[in-house]
Amino acid sequence: MNRHDAITAVWPGQPYPLGATWDGQGVNFALFSEHATGVELCVFDDNGRYERQRIKLRERTDHVWHGYLPQARPGMAYGYRVHGPYKPDEGHRFNAHKLLVDPYAKDLIGGLRWSDALFGYTVGSKREDMSLDKRDSAAFMPKGRVLETAFTWGDDRPPMVPWQDTVIYELHVRGFTKLHPGVPEHLRGTYAALGYAPIVDYIKRLGVTTVELLPVHAYPNDRYLVEKGLQNYWGYNSLAYFAPEMRYCASGKVKEFKTMVKTLHSAGLEVILDVVYNHSCEGNQMGPTLSMRGVDNAAYYILKSDNRRYYEDFTGCGNTINLEHPRALQLVMDSLRYWVEEMHVDGFRFDLASALARESGKVENLGGFFDAIRQDPVLNRVKLIAEPWDLGLGGYQVGNFPPGWAEWNDRYRDGVRGWWKGDYGLVGDLARRLTGSQDLYGWSGKGPTASVNFVTAHDGFTLHDLVSYNDKHNEANGEDNRDGSSHNLSWNCGVEGPSDDPEIIELRARQKRNLLATLLLSQGVPMLLAGDARGHTQRGNNNVYCQDNALAWLDWTENAQSEALHDFVAQLLAIRRAHPTFRRRAFFRGDAPAEGESKDAIWLRPDGAEMAQSDWEDAHARCLGMWIPGTGIVDVNAQGERQHDDDFLILLNAHDKVVPFTIPEDSARPWQCLIDTISAAEPVAAVAPGEPYPLQGRSLVLLQRPNGKA
Repeated sequence: MNRHDAITAVWPGQPYPLGATWDGQGVNFALFSEHATGVELCVFDDNGRYERQRIKLRERTDHVWHGYLPQARPGMAYGYRVHGPYKPDEGHRFNAHKLLVDPYAKDLIGGLRWSDALFGYTVGSKREDMSLDKRDSAAFMPKGRVLETAFTWGDDRPPMVPWQDTVIYELHVRGFTKLHPGVPEHLRGTYAALGYAPIVDYIKRLGVTTVELLPVHAYPNDRYLVEKGLQNYWGYNSLAYFAPEMRYCASGKVKEFKTMVKTLHSAGLEVILDVVYNHSCEGNQMGPTLSMRGVDNAAYYILKSDNRRYYEDFTGCGNTINLEHPRALQLVMDSLRYWVEEMHVDGFRFDLASALARESGKVENLGGFFDAIRQDPVLNRVKLIAEPWDLGLGGYQVGNFPPGWAEWNDRYRDGVRGWWKGDYGLVGDLARRLTGSQDLYGWSGKGPTASVNFVTAHDGFTLHDLVSYNDKHNEANGEDNRDGSSHNLSWNCGVEGPSDDPEIIELRARQKRNLLATLLLSQGVPMLLAGDARGHTQRGNNNVYCQDNALAWLDWTENAQSEALHDFVAQLLAIRRAHPTFRRRAFFRGDAPAEGESKDAIWLRPDGAEMAQSDWEDAHARCLGMWIPGTGIVDVNAQGERQHDDDFLILLNAHDKVVPFTIPEDSARPWQCLIDTISAAEPVAAVAPGEPYPLQGRSLVLLQRPNGKA
């Protein structure tokens, strides 16, 4: 068939699978819409610019409109026009003048160009969204494109890194690679760049195991940002849950994403996606009609029960996806399975995951979505991470997600930040965070790996800015510095922003080492923000969601400080990797496993004595020791011999002053100093039991003592 010929044959086709599916001979089209009265498939030229033909889908099975085109081929651009009632007060917003993106589109061509024609109502009308706009929106819309999914995966296998060995590295595809001098310029900022040898080598040298990508589902630039000359940089505003974002694609082909995954897998690195299933880019009742709103608004979105014109907004983005509806739930489940089975990703981090648990407006952690995940043979074997909150009543659910889920632990972030900032009354909280947050996760039978520990993430200050700014500086966002959190628990070390004072520079470098060492020596799953190991700064902007420019992009310029910090992180990760003491699957018991044996964790005060209850209650306590005997852990060495892990002693001093910390005098065996954050260089001094260690102000020390065979 000539691709410019009219399609004359339309067969009944099948209601499943949903979307546009090429079977080697033709393409099956299937679109769910419970309340529609008619559906037209619109066929466009190869570039998606001109509508060539409209085809009525006359078959309808279980609310799915479908048809099979034996003449259609991969690469065909298409969209839908869906007929039905335009009655916003009843929850229906059908408007066949608006071209719609298939919710199951696996590939998109063209970008969204903002126009009033994209809105189902007449912008500026006194009747607002109760009015009906009859302008054709097709010229301004991206189009779906029929995808040939075949790809030569060869011997690709998921790395399947155990949770206790996992170290997550959160990065932005574009921002991480855009300025890298070792990547050809035409590839920078793309999936291809992330799979390029110098990038992969850097990630491997650092020692992380798992790359977590900020959203890569196709998304538009928000209109209000475009009008200010800005762009949606982070991408938390999905348009299509199956299609990769093409602005990160050098080749314009979906297979570029697959090639990236295959390359990272071959290096032993997992790939996790940050996914946004809690809302869509269509916003509230005043938003545009781009996809689900026009396909079946009442099915896909949670609407207010007392007035269905309006949306329940538990996300702060105008709407919330209605996972109580079986077809909306199916959309999310099908999308997740697609990214695992077809794109070979290894897991997901769910943005505002509490919104996915809401049933009748309330958070129900064992609700339909979680039941569906638990029983799914594809999804229950991949990594699942919740951002355990949303913006609605009862949305803060840290510690309450079901077994099989890990969670972003903001209690860890705040506790560790507060400790090194110098806040009082945090010694008990610090101990709980160091040991895996049993207070949050122990009740449900989980282990430390339920806690994804982080000090910084994409949302907030970078590590360098955390120790360089007391206040956010988001003026570049054009919102008069009102956006972004003001509760940062940051400390500028005496000067706001850049400083050429050697003492402040040194203190900031030490504080970064303190925070990183605490993170990587804690029980749980550590997450590093890309760039923190290089001292990346956003000049005090803690909300660069709209800064697709050098403010947010990682600067790869080499300097002594960035190299030293990178080496320090790599050293810590090597220690973590070599010693199961820091990768426990079970919580510390706090007692001796058997008579005559030591406790599995012993808390020390500076005089070397074990902490008493009164010490934990001392609001001014800012120095703490944690002694972890290795006899409680049995490991197997390279020769297959069973042996205990080494003993470790972690000393943390948040005081400004030097504290002489007495080393426990339990035996004559000396301790070796592995880490002292007072200096980035590797210390070598031996420390005798019973002697005071000069623990410098605002520093962390890690001591090691070898053990023998088990």
